[in-house]
Amino acid sequence: MVRKEIADQVRSWRFIVLLALIVLTFIASMYVSLANIKPGAGVNEPERFLLYLKILTTTDGSLPSFHIFMSFLGAILGIGLGFDAVNAEQQNGTLIRLLAQPIYRDNFLLAKFISPLIVITTLFLSLALLMIGGGLLITGVMIEWVELLRILAFTLLTVLYVGFWLSLSILLSVKFKQATTSALTAIGIWLFFTIFYKIVVNMIVKAFLPDPAFLLQEDILYYNNLILDLLRISPGQLYTDATTVLLMPAVRSLGALTVEQMAGAIPTPLSFRESIMIVWPQLTGLIAATTVCFALAYYWFMRREIRS
Repeated sequence: MVRKEIADQVRSWRFIVLLALIVLTFIASMYVSLANIKPGAGVNEPERFLLYLKILTTTDGSLPSFHIFMSFLGAILGIGLGFDAVNAEQQNGTLIRLLAQPIYRDNFLLAKFISPLIVITTLFLSLALLMIGGGLLITGVMIEWVELLRILAFTLLTVLYVGFWLSLSILLSVKFKQATTSALTAIGIWLFFTIFYKIVVNMIVKAFLPDPAFLLQEDILYYNNLILDLLRISPGQLYTDATTVLLMPAVRSLGALTVEQMAGAIPTPLSFRESIMIVWPQLTGLIAATTVCFALAYYWFMRREIRS
């Protein structure tokens, strides 16, 4: 079933269009980064030797960097691959015929989830290898092991982020009988967390937050961390925080720091292990959200009457 689903995904026009969109975005971002890599890598920056990380993060302002693009396109890719995973099969009448065979329901649902993940993983690993090879040919600089680890971690994080939206869209495809309803609901959730959620949080904070002029430094830090915690309910914020730390080793914290905490800090890049420790809550949040969505989809699908 996994092989069949992978073949169906690769041959579909929907996947071809999404693939073309992501590849074109990748090429445009890499072109802008390579054109500005020399001015972007300042001699005073602690991560100046991590050239391949600069390729993923440097931009001239005309286009966002690739990891910023993926916070938007990753959600579209996951929704596009899973919004009709179950309800389209039922509408076409193939779900009853398929489950009439000696196939378990959980195997069917797992195939619907695992197959797109395999395709997505292959896609982003190929793009990462293409970026490394292109950077090697153009710059002639050998990649360091720490850069390779960070790029692989970024790739797996992107797959996990797309996997969350994939599991959410599969959940909606189980919940709703019409594919258009599940697609619109998934897009609505994505738009809410991308655009409106930050506005809602800022409105609530402005309504209840005391005047900063009358707060101590500790209180200001507390409220700033509270705002960040509320924003991190959004999966896009979790992905952005994690990719920022992985691709920019000079970032030492995702929250506000006091002057006392910054005093005496040596401006050196964090090790890969230290960066992973910082982004571990974000990784755990994405994994937990993905697991919850898929568990709900599994529960509803196992109790669903497919003959109606």
